[in-house]
Amino acid sequence: MEVIAPPNKKISLELKPVSNTTAISSATVVTQSNVITKKSPFIEANTIDVRLDHLQKDCIIPVFSKDNEKTIAHQEFIEMAYNSALKVFEKQQVSMPEIRVSHQVKGRIPDAIHKPAKDLLEHEKTIYYERMAFIMQIPTITDTINGNTLMLTIGGVRSYNLENLYSKKSYEKFKFFIGFQNTVCCNLCISTDGLKEEIKVLNIQDLQESITQAMRNYNLRKHFHSMKELANHRITEKQFAQLVGKSRLYQYLPKDEKAEIPMLQFNDSHISSIAKDYYEDRRFCRDETGDINLWNVYNLFTSANKSSYIDSFLGRNANALDFTLGLSNTINGTDNYHWFLG
Repeated sequence: MEVIAPPNKKISLELKPVSNTTAISSATVVTQSNVITKKSPFIEANTIDVRLDHLQKDCIIPVFSKDNEKTIAHQEFIEMAYNSALKVFEKQQVSMPEIRVSHQVKGRIPDAIHKPAKDLLEHEKTIYYERMAFIMQIPTITDTINGNTLMLTIGGVRSYNLENLYSKKSYEKFKFFIGFQNTVCCNLCISTDGLKEEIKVLNIQDLQESITQAMRNYNLRKHFHSMKELANHRITEKQFAQLVGKSRLYQYLPKDEKAEIPMLQFNDSHISSIAKDYYEDRRFCRDETGDINLWNVYNLFTSANKSSYIDSFLGRNANALDFTLGLSNTINGTDNYHWFLG
């Protein structure tokens, strides 16, 4: 893997010794000390943090009801992505996964069919999570933008609500990305080229092949430098106010008018968060003149995206980069995002 280095500058990447990392198997128990803890999660919304061994030991695996064929379990997806990353980045470290889940589905074993819910014992309860997102960092590949350290990161999303579990086994859907994480705020930085928003597979082998290919095809250097360039462009307080106002109007545009304007996937609650953080986020707020560089604008968008649900999180994150790059090009007079700033 080629290390990132800005033009005419020494490589700032710090390479750390690779530890004796072993592949995760379904029998692995991940203790709390194995998980990298952060000051803030990569996604918030209605998610909770869980460990891999919880998924392995405590959760049932949904099946396709008409033929009782099992789905690819959340933990299988995570284990396979981890092992694939070890092969693709064989000379680098890969962290243990950070896992967030939502939409718990509860059940009970047959022997407890007549018990009131309050009397159920732990071994009589069954659960699984409809939606799951995870990330794994590659801490030996890092560089800096505008004073923020970025770390190469991979991750994925699985949403059982996208499957027809009442039918026979069919193609299962997954989302996978490779990009960066801003270690200052834990915001993810995902490009369209690093995102596979719909991977359809019948088995774990096909999923592994798709993910491995995605990691190998990802242009790390191009993604990094496109983000780095954002720090060189600024908008005024007036332009930012115009951006906020037009972003609110965008949601209500007639369909034919909206079709002629670049897509913005952020809703009113996101835009309100962005406006608030323009003043209050000490890391990415305006400067003393009211101006703000587009790297900071981009991070206001990715921070607001943490309140998105798991199933829309990755696509919206990639849209944040496309949108901010579009603003940058508009400042240079070469793109059609002028509607948002004009």
